[in-house]
Amino acid sequence: QVQLVESGGGLVQAGGSLKLSCAASGSTLSIYAMGWFRQGPGKEREFVAAISWHHYNTYYADSMKGRFTISRDNAKNTVYLQTNSLKPEDTAVYYCAAGSVYGGRRVSDYDYWGQGTQVTVSS
Repeated sequence: QVQLVESGGGLVQAGGSLKLSCAASGSTLSIYAMGWFRQGPGKEREFVAAISWHHYNTYYADSMKGRFTISRDNAKNTVYLQTNSLKPEDTAVYYCAAGSVYGGRRVSDYDYWGQGTQVTVSS
């Protein structure tokens, strides 16, 4: 089992930035990939970014590329999502996920999920 805890969400004005963190614990040796997803009000959960746990490959949704950056610190078992130039439409609950599919972009590619952290962008 893998436990994931997100942090770093909050209220920010449009154009601002937030850095989200996701700390993993438990059977972290089983992790091959980590991802960030988000779910806005009344919307389905959508892929944001992913990173390979053992390599430095990163993957992004087209709409986030250039504004969001995913990174990891294996020594701390932590994955980060730096979000810049935030827009009101980025308002959502952001979820961290862990799984065994490199570059997975589907919810079903991930086995473990955190509780989510709320990001609210005001106009």
